[in-house]
Amino acid sequence: MVQYATDRLDVTFAALSDASRRGVLEQLGRADASITDLAEKFHMTLTGMKKHVSILEQAGLVTTEKIGRVRTCKLGFRDLEAEAGWIETHRQLWDARFDELDQVVEELKLKEKFDGQQR
Repeated sequence: MVQYATDRLDVTFAALSDASRRGVLEQLGRADASITDLAEKFHMTLTGMKKHVSILEQAGLVTTEKIGRVRTCKLGFRDLEAEAGWIETHRQLWDARFDELDQVVEELKLKEKFDGQQR
């Protein structure tokens, strides 16, 4: 099984676990924005948005730059290959388990049909 940097996965998945943060990433995918603009768009306080942006920044998903009094947010340069690989590995595992379950169900159906014909 492929080994992944657990800390990195934890930080990324924690950052992505919040709908507001996922929304911020979607918004920044369209255009850079100030923290003030993001706070207004998501109807939250400036302090609340700063916390969300900080979490995204710690995960490497967002970068910020302060010019004067305005802090502008951009998508980070980090890719999500490790996270996608982890998800794919577990998707394959679950697919295999469901395939095995399908096999058991089919065998039970055949046995039930066979038992019914013998009566």
